Amino acid sequence: MHVGEERVGTERGWYTTRMTLMEMKYALASPLTLEQLRELGEFANVYGLRKFRLNDAKTELSFEYDASRLRETELEHVLRQAKIAVAKRLN
Repeated sequence: MHVGEERVGTERGWYTTRMTLMEMKYALASPLTLEQLRELGEFANVYGLRKFRLNDAKTELSFEYDASRLRETELEHVLRQAKIAVAKRLN
């Protein structure tokens, strides 16, 4: 688990918000199709998701998210919706 801070600018100055950053990593059962990648791209607009990435070998998918705004079960729901086969959770 990572705990971080994000600085946000406003017209009146800067303030700091606390976030509970988490990274969830999955081993993929098979390579992602273009349609699955599109589905993940849609998920990128979900509040609380900071980023997702594939490793160089395209065998692992990881998500960085704010755990105070998004739950692990919601990540898994998106994977099921996109029909992404996960072999196992890595962390």
